[in-house]
Amino acid sequence: MNIGIVLYPTYGGSGVVATELGKYLAKKGHKIHFITYSQPVRLGSFRENITYHEVTVSDYPLFDYEPYETVLASKMVDVAKHENLDILHVHYAIPHASAAFMAREILKSQGISIPFVTTLHGTDITLVGKDPSFEPVITFCLNQSDAVTSVSESLKNDTYKHFKTECDIQVIPNFIPVNRLKPIDLEVRRRFAKDEEPIFCHISNFRKVKRVQDVLKMFGLVNDQKKSQLLLAGDGPERYSLEVLCRELDLCDRVTFIGKVRDTQHVLEMADIFVLPSETESFGLAALEAMAQGVPVISSNTGGIPEVNVHGETGFMSEVGDVEDMAKNALYILKDEETLNQFKRGAYERAKDFDIGKVVCQYEVLYSKLLNL
Repeated sequence: MNIGIVLYPTYGGSGVVATELGKYLAKKGHKIHFITYSQPVRLGSFRENITYHEVTVSDYPLFDYEPYETVLASKMVDVAKHENLDILHVHYAIPHASAAFMAREILKSQGISIPFVTTLHGTDITLVGKDPSFEPVITFCLNQSDAVTSVSESLKNDTYKHFKTECDIQVIPNFIPVNRLKPIDLEVRRRFAKDEEPIFCHISNFRKVKRVQDVLKMFGLVNDQKKSQLLLAGDGPERYSLEVLCRELDLCDRVTFIGKVRDTQHVLEMADIFVLPSETESFGLAALEAMAQGVPVISSNTGGIPEVNVHGETGFMSEVGDVEDMAKNALYILKDEETLNQFKRGAYERAKDFDIGKVVCQYEVLYSKLLNL
């Protein structure tokens, strides 16, 4: 199949999933055309069966805001016609679904029929999508999509709750490649912690919804009883307040701010526990990435996280903001080496349920169904 994939090319979860989907489909022999405003960060170097089409917006003095949606739709039309696309798959509803609708209708007027799939990833529904100014457009585009998927049952339910749509939403979860676990590089680990010190890890965009202060508060409670180290990977609006809190709690010698990391696997390989105390998560991709490295997860019990993190097997879940319970659960996992290894095995085995090879075939079946193949 010739597949056009429209995505945000940044570090966000939707862009990562869309890029990995395209790369895996290309390995299976499909022709993939990424359509976006810059090269996806996870795309890497030249790959067989993959073409990147850049959307360039001209800076006209007439416009206070660049008309990206219109230019994107035009680019989708151009790629569809000249690359003979079979299907368009847009990730994140705003503005990709509305641009896909315009592109499909333009192509239809020229005698070309191309269906489009809209995949909902989270904040396009639970945060941005709740803005009343977006609601009519999102509802319309969901109803006009030839197929709609969401990354979790939780997000599916939120969509039906907040939008007047009767579209049939299919849940196809996020995924990652689950590889064999590598031995820990003790030389690298010792740069951050002594052998007897467990390493906690958190990776995010440091926005309010991630509740990064809770990571530090929980870690402080654990550290009072068991000396540990905390690695914080990422950056964002809450970075400064987190640094201030770190000084207030006198934890700066126990916390390392790594900053943005392109390949988080190297960080996760050193970790003993991953912390995800978010206010809401449509899926919890960061938790899944940790589990694929055999790292148990301490998380909040919200959104799609319970569909990934199995309480008592792959880690533990607590109510949002309950840092005392999170600390208690973390100390339980760390009580002895046997318990820690049991949770590590549980996390890794659970991650296999979301291996890319098991999930991507669901998209292929959906494409084939729309194309009557």
